[in-house]
Amino acid sequence: MPAPAPGAPVIAAAGAVPWRRRRGVLEVAMVHRPAYDDWAWAKGKLDPGEDWPAAAVREVEEESGLRVRLGRPLPVSSYSFVDRRGQVAHKHVRYWAAEVIGGDGRLEHEIDEVAWLPVQDAMARLDYARDREQLRAVVRHAERGALTTWPLVVVRHAKALPRSRWTKDDRLRPLDDRGRERARAIVPILDAFGVTRLVTSISVRCADTLAPYAEVAGLELKTKHGLTEEAFVDDPDRAVRHLRKAVVRGVPGALCSHGPVLPLLLEELSVLASVEDAEGRAVVDTLLEAADSGMAKGELLVCHLTGRGDDARVVAVERHLP
Repeated sequence: MPAPAPGAPVIAAAGAVPWRRRRGVLEVAMVHRPAYDDWAWAKGKLDPGEDWPAAAVREVEEESGLRVRLGRPLPVSSYSFVDRRGQVAHKHVRYWAAEVIGGDGRLEHEIDEVAWLPVQDAMARLDYARDREQLRAVVRHAERGALTTWPLVVVRHAKALPRSRWTKDDRLRPLDDRGRERARAIVPILDAFGVTRLVTSISVRCADTLAPYAEVAGLELKTKHGLTEEAFVDDPDRAVRHLRKAVVRGVPGALCSHGPVLPLLLEELSVLASVEDAEGRAVVDTLLEAADSGMAKGELLVCHLTGRGDDARVVAVERHLP
């Protein structure tokens, strides 16, 4: 197929591979599109202003009737195709492994059938070679005991009023308009990963970054002085202890703090990744790069972990910028 014309837009899309174990057998869910008579993963284009994880969850529910919680990311798929106007276009699709948490199973869009199949049957039924890359990754992670994961989302507070315009206690400095907009925008991202525990610096700019999600999800914001900039200057280990408690607890969580505090926490997380394989080394590289260059204000760094406490391992990392 010829390449897309220079300057042609890239279509951004997202999807997921829902998986389950039935009588000890690993199964995955795929969808059938009657218009193309093909079997593939549930996926679709991002809506304007939508983030990738939110689009993946929405598209899976729209196409399969399944409500999912995203797990670790799977290989990206990039390919060219001929659109309805007869022009060559390019699509970039991001995928995640996903577990079903609900849904009514109704098929309301371009799908007429959803099938749960053992992986060997799924491999044979998929119509596109590119879709087998995600399935191979699911199988590989399952064989290594690294398919079942839980997320720990490290968050840098969104943009706040500048210090030069604030004369009160710095811990009371609020988000500005852009910061409040970003705080609202991260709600569907945290929801896509099923975050159920929120820990934040007591500083208003941190608490208010997570407050919209706390309200929507009906969660308590657990505020910690040890995650403030001021406490970090006096005793950096206090922030590390809060991170370690989250790792011991092992539940889907988000931890929000400040630019000067986060590098030490990211370095601590990098120790939990293996350097014995390429995926583990990529995790370490991403965490240390974020520690060295600094996370952007309002950025979410999603760490996917297996196990908890001393058995915890960071097996994948993804960054979501404002």
